[in-house]
Amino acid sequence: MKKYMVKLLGGEKHQMLRISLFAIVVSLIFGVVVLLIIGNNPFASYLNLLQGSGLAPKRSYAGRKNMFTDFMNLLDALTPMIFASLAVTVALKGGLFNIGVSGMMLAAGFAATVTVGYSSLFAGAAKPLVLIIGIISGALVGALIGWLKYRFNINEVVSSIMLNYILMYVFTFFINSYYVDPVSRQSTNINDAARLTIVDFKAFGLKFDIPLAFPLAIIVAILIRFIMDKTTIGFEIKAVGLSRTAANYAGISIGRNIMLTMILSGALAGLAGVTYFCGYVGSIQPGVVPSMGFNAIAVALLGCSEPIGCIYASFLITIISNGSIYMSSQQGVEIEIADLITAFILIFSACSEYIRMYVSKAAMELNTAGEKKGGAQA
Repeated sequence: MKKYMVKLLGGEKHQMLRISLFAIVVSLIFGVVVLLIIGNNPFASYLNLLQGSGLAPKRSYAGRKNMFTDFMNLLDALTPMIFASLAVTVALKGGLFNIGVSGMMLAAGFAATVTVGYSSLFAGAAKPLVLIIGIISGALVGALIGWLKYRFNINEVVSSIMLNYILMYVFTFFINSYYVDPVSRQSTNINDAARLTIVDFKAFGLKFDIPLAFPLAIIVAILIRFIMDKTTIGFEIKAVGLSRTAANYAGISIGRNIMLTMILSGALAGLAGVTYFCGYVGSIQPGVVPSMGFNAIAVALLGCSEPIGCIYASFLITIISNGSIYMSSQQGVEIEIADLITAFILIFSACSEYIRMYVSKAAMELNTAGEKKGGAQA
């Protein structure tokens, strides 16, 4: 068994990528077992996931819809997921675990909604302003978490979880008091001029959504990779994340980099918030924190905590979450099964470091055994 594990997952080159693919395959196998236990066809269920995401054709479509319109909806959901996973990734690079992405998304979405979303600004001014307000709002929440960590050594996991619920209840009060839609019981939809998604765009006989911020998400991912790999700021953030003692000995400011890491992470989470609430959804549901902020943890781990890896991992997780509704309607499978598969991916991705250490240890044992055998034959 060890021999096959070393052959499959050993070596330094692309090892973490192979471990991530291993986590995906094992998670999908677990999903097959669960689907068989509840009496469903796993292959048909997985096909439905692809069909619901616009990656496979459905049997039939409603008026002015086809596989392309479903795929555009996938890109619309993918955009905030990329930003959210980048927020988690940046925090991990700095040795911090940002579990407050959902709260940061709420703060950015609410601030942009009430300041610009309900205004009469024209699109050319409203859309960039929504992005700017989202960045500032998320960065302010991140700065608060970073300051609590630096000034009082309050664990960022504790403070960010608490802030998630504090922000949720505060915004729920304001939405229910001033901005609620009496029919949907959500916040009133923002104006089309401020929305970051062009909804029901008509062209080629089709009606589909256009996520305006999707190219920005790809550009930001490339930019974050450049900052982390090619700049002094990125080097210092990673140095603090690897060892604060060594970084301090080298003259790197620990407090400044903790603050900088959380501000950057918060700014990315703010972009996720506005592209989600002021783009993909268009309104805010009171009393709920977006699950995307928690799924982003799985995406970041699955992407090996690398910005470009987050793009591919976001694509996979979004396929599962987006296709789950269609899978449920076609197979009678509970939507929560998709969350279960995502949870399996999270568990195995979180074990990636253990898997790497196990494979390295197994490789050393096999090499030692081979050397002893060679010595005995000589």
